[in-house]
Order: sequence, then structure tokens, then C-alpha cells
Amino acid sequence: MTVYVVGAGPAGMTAAIAAADNGNKVVILEKNEKIGKKLYITGKGRCNFTNRCSFNVFLDNVVVNKKFLFSSLKGFDCEDAISMLEGAGIPLKTERGNRVFPVSDKSSDIIKGFGRLLRERNVVVNLNEKVNSLATENGRVTKIFTDKSVYTDIEAVVVATGGISYPATGSTGDGYRFAEATGHEVVSPVPALTGLFLKNLIAANGEFPWREVPKTQGISLKNVSLKVICEGRTVVDEFGEMLFTDRGISGPAVLTASSKINRLPLEKAYVKIDLKPALSEEILDARILRDFSEKTNCALKNAMIKLLPTGLISLILTASGIGSERKVNSVTREERKRLVDTLKGLTFSIASLEPIERAVVTSGGVSVTDIDPKTMRSKIIKNLYFAGEVIDVDALTGGYNIQIATSTGYCAGSHIFTEDIR
Repeated sequence: MTVYVVGAGPAGMTAAIAAADNGNKVVILEKNEKIGKKLYITGKGRCNFTNRCSFNVFLDNVVVNKKFLFSSLKGFDCEDAISMLEGAGIPLKTERGNRVFPVSDKSSDIIKGFGRLLRERNVVVNLNEKVNSLATENGRVTKIFTDKSVYTDIEAVVVATGGISYPATGSTGDGYRFAEATGHEVVSPVPALTGLFLKNLIAANGEFPWREVPKTQGISLKNVSLKVICEGRTVVDEFGEMLFTDRGISGPAVLTASSKINRLPLEKAYVKIDLKPALSEEILDARILRDFSEKTNCALKNAMIKLLPTGLISLILTASGIGSERKVNSVTREERKRLVDTLKGLTFSIASLEPIERAVVTSGGVSVTDIDPKTMRSKIIKNLYFAGEVIDVDALTGGYNIQIATSTGYCAGSHIFTEDIR
């Protein structure tokens, strides 16, 4: 009898390693041509493998269903994940924000480490083999149908197929189909850790559709405050870096915000950006007056080059309702107040999140109410387990999502015992 793991991402590979350590014969069924395909692109190719933080800090960075993760994170934490990879000969380093990367800065080394661990345990890895469906009988998985074979010697099955973000890496929602077909609830997937498409600039003199907004694509900003207001309530208040894109905004602060608003009615939401959060309105006004005094007879756009990136000046002046060619000495006190208000609260209505295909992770998946959090075993099908992103659990950036994958994978694999599932 064999334990079958569907998917060779971090969750599936860790599940296979743990199951093999329990003395099980293990086979991984992977639709891609190589293991860990999504890991190759994580962290811009560097692979932020985990986060070396305390248990409570980790949970603070989990957005959805953090209580569900208590047991799995306690059973296999960041230090365990680090030991696992370093034991495979992959040295790791800890950087700013407790983020853990391979010393080489190459995600391929993380994958090589997993490959070595699988080989050491004689785990069979069937690449280029797509699982089409699972058949059940009397509350057990009895058959696995792939595009190459039908498997019947099934001790247990671990579904670790990921979500539906970055479908080119094989994450196409297969696990959701398997879950629904076997009687499990699937929470509708939505994008998480993604950018925002903006609709209109809310300016002092009216609204401007995004296509009419002065071009800001590629402008990156540090130390900004970003709030999302929905139905009159501030639902997100983030501080950090952001980036203007061709259709909106992205960057770390925006990605974090997206995971917190992805189930809100965004047609009723606004994003407000404070470009100078360290300055009060009074101090900012004094700073502007000082800059203006040095360029009294210049065009307004030329008097703001010390205050803002050049590419952002036209947008701010448009939002303030002041012409960029206006002479500095003609700007009124009221106009200067509007300028300060804009710098402290540049406001846009939101069109949507970027598509889920471009999201870093998927929010949603197999409902945690159908999974035992202590074992990752289905409460419906006795020998079926779930691990990783296919489950309705997600976290912020910083290595947390990969750690969730390895923790839930280890939890599933380490709890596959013959006497429990027959």
C-alpha cells in the first residue's frame, strides 16, 4: 500500500518527506516537468523560504483562519523548516524582517534541497503526470485517475495542489475540484497579495478617470501611509513602500492591503495615500513656503522638485486643481492648502484587485471546517489529507505562506498511520 501526494510544491514535498519518515512507501504525482515549479519564482527568484519570528508574530501575519494553524505551526515551525533544508546541505541566511533566504540567493538551491531529501527517502516522483480525479467508496479514496494510469493501492492521499494564482506553474484549481467532488466545501478563491487597479482620481476640482491621470507608471515611493476606506470606515492602514503601475498601484504596502480587502465591496472603497506621513500639515506647509520662496518667479512644477519625484508632480498638481504652469507667486493660500491636503491624502476610487492569475497567493480554498487541524485529515474522507495553499488559509508577505505550506504538509505526512485510517 502506498501514500500518494498530489503536487510537488513545498507542501506536497514536505508531506512526502514526513510520510516516508513514518515508514510509508510514498509516490508524488506532479503535473509539471519538475518539482517546486512555483518556488522558482518566489521572492523574485530568491525564495523567501520562511520567517524566523516568534509564534505570536507569525500568527499576527496570518490573514485568514489563523487559529486553524496552531497545531501545525507548533508541530513544525520555522526552525524545523530551516533545519530540514540545512540538513539537506542548503545554507540559509536571515535578512531584514526575519526573512530567510538561501545564502546563494537562488531559489533553485531550495528545490535542490527538497530533491535531495526526497531521494534519500526513496520517494518516487512521477513528473508530467496529471491527476484527473479521485474515486471514493465507503468514505475512502479507492482510486486515483491520472492521464497515464489508474492507481488502486492507496493507503492515503495528500492533496497539495496549490491555489489558482500563477497558473503557468501548475496551480489551476485541481485541488478544489477534488475537494468538491468528495463532498467538501470550497470557499470561493479570490486574489491575495496583489496590486490594485484604480478607477478615478478624486481631485479638488472633480474626478478624473485613471486613463486621464498624468502618467506615473514605474514611480516607486518609500515611507508612505496608505489607507483604504470602505463604506466610511478605515479598513486598512499600512505604512511602507508602494509603486505606481500602468493601471494602478502595487508594492509591499499595497500587497498587504489587498489581502485585507479582497472580500469587501471595492466599488464602495477608496484608497488614500499620505505622501508625507512624517510631516504634520503645518510643517509641510512651512516646507512648501520655503521651497516657493526660493523660486518665486518659476512655474509651479519647477518649484516642487525638492519635495516630490519629478514624475509625480503633474499628478499632485492635477489633484490639487492647480495648473502646473502657474507662477509660484500667483498661488493663493487656499490653493496651497489644497496642495497640502493632496500631499497628505491623495485619493483614488478602486476599480478592482489585479486578477487572481497575477496574485502572489490565493485566498480561499478547502474550508477548514472540513479538515482536522491537528492532522490535516479530511473529516469526510478517512484517508484524504489536504496541505498548503489549497486550504482556505493565507498570510502576508515575508515567508509566511511557504512556512504554512511546509507546516501543514509536515502535519499531514506525519499523521499518516495505518491504524488510524483503515
